Amino acid sequence: MADGAGLAGDRVMTAGSTARIMVAAAVRALRGEDCADLRNPGAPPSRFTGAPEPVRRGAAARAAGRVALTPGQAAEVDAERVARWIVDQYPRRCYPGVVLGSPHGAAVHLAVALGVPWLPAAFETTVHWSGGAVDRPAAALDHGAALAGRLLAGNPDVHVRQVHCPASRGPLSGATVSLLVRWRSLPAAYARFLADRLAPDGPVLLLRDARTWPVYDAGRGHSFQAGSPASGLDPVDFDPDSHALRQVLRSVGGDGARWQPPAVSCPLGYAEHGVEPGFELAVRDWAGRRGNGVHRVLVPRPEALSAAVADLYRGWLRRAGKTGDRLVVECGRLLDPWQVVRAGLVPYWCENATRRSVDAAEWWLAGSEPFSSVDVLPESPGMRSPALAGLPQWLAVAAFGRRRRALDRTAARGYPVAAVPTRRATEVLRAQPYDLPAPPPLPAATAVEAFRAGGARQGLVVG
Repeated sequence: MADGAGLAGDRVMTAGSTARIMVAAAVRALRGEDCADLRNPGAPPSRFTGAPEPVRRGAAARAAGRVALTPGQAAEVDAERVARWIVDQYPRRCYPGVVLGSPHGAAVHLAVALGVPWLPAAFETTVHWSGGAVDRPAAALDHGAALAGRLLAGNPDVHVRQVHCPASRGPLSGATVSLLVRWRSLPAAYARFLADRLAPDGPVLLLRDARTWPVYDAGRGHSFQAGSPASGLDPVDFDPDSHALRQVLRSVGGDGARWQPPAVSCPLGYAEHGVEPGFELAVRDWAGRRGNGVHRVLVPRPEALSAAVADLYRGWLRRAGKTGDRLVVECGRLLDPWQVVRAGLVPYWCENATRRSVDAAEWWLAGSEPFSSVDVLPESPGMRSPALAGLPQWLAVAAFGRRRRALDRTAARGYPVAAVPTRRATEVLRAQPYDLPAPPPLPAATAVEAFRAGGARQGLVVG
């Protein structure tokens, strides 16, 4: 694709996608700003909260359609231009390191503590699927393969992973196709950014989501997965005879009798947020030529990194003379790294509002030194699912606070169907007392050693 051609990065990268929110939060934190201006254009208006299920589903589909690409625009996606748009947002200064890889809220908190950028190894784009259906994964594959072919024609250095998951995307899975575009090499914009902004001895931390999922891959640069670990369900729950799947499909207007997923070619493929091997090799090759060290952190479950970073923050705050006894439990897009540092809080990030994520937060809290206060920000998924944690379980997380136990009422009011914008986290955290000055930036070597020493208990593998 000719230089300067193609769609702008902010048009391609799905508004409200995890990686886009994480980049925006990291950029603002390194500028000394909070996330008060962040919104989710793909969310339905709040006035539909009390509406009947079909009305809510229609509103969600229309909202997603307003930000999705048309099928014709798939050919105009330029992955290099997206990479350039990402790095151009960061302040122009020299950085003592960089964090790259899979999208994870704790990875962004880690980057902010280190005073370095966070760069994703992939981005999500969504494309219209007129006449689509939540309960027809085979049809989704056919439609997505055509879209991926158009995208790959102009971007030979990427792999496209299509995810069809009504349990995590709800009615959107029948209105749009979700494509995770994963770089198979280091984008030129990333390489220029690192060459210009990374200190000569600055380490590179590569975080890789190591979860696996059954995948169909025909070997043409496009792969497909029905379901997702982010749903809180297991692969077996997406079999046609699964009771959990039938519950999910009923809640989003589908019919379990029509669910016929494609055959699986790779039972243990990396899930959608995995990092392409070529990307890691390219990072290592670039760093080796420059003399920068590379540390790879394999994350078997999101909660493992969340716990390790929370423990790291507590030690970092205490070495700076702060208590490290005030915790905020964030969820999904509800996070604000700058406000966390400004208030001297310990952050623990839940990937989503599933029981699995909240169970992990409870287990970590049960094994940790008690916190004097615990604030909880549950992100509503916008739909009902048998895998979701109920509000009583979120309240149980807040109950670990010795003096303060707070579950955000605004986020809880319409849970689990009413979406709240990312800026809600900022509004809650702004009410926390100031605890300035912020600690000096955390040395990357300290973080790596902490991961090696304490992360092994969580299952982290540091190389």
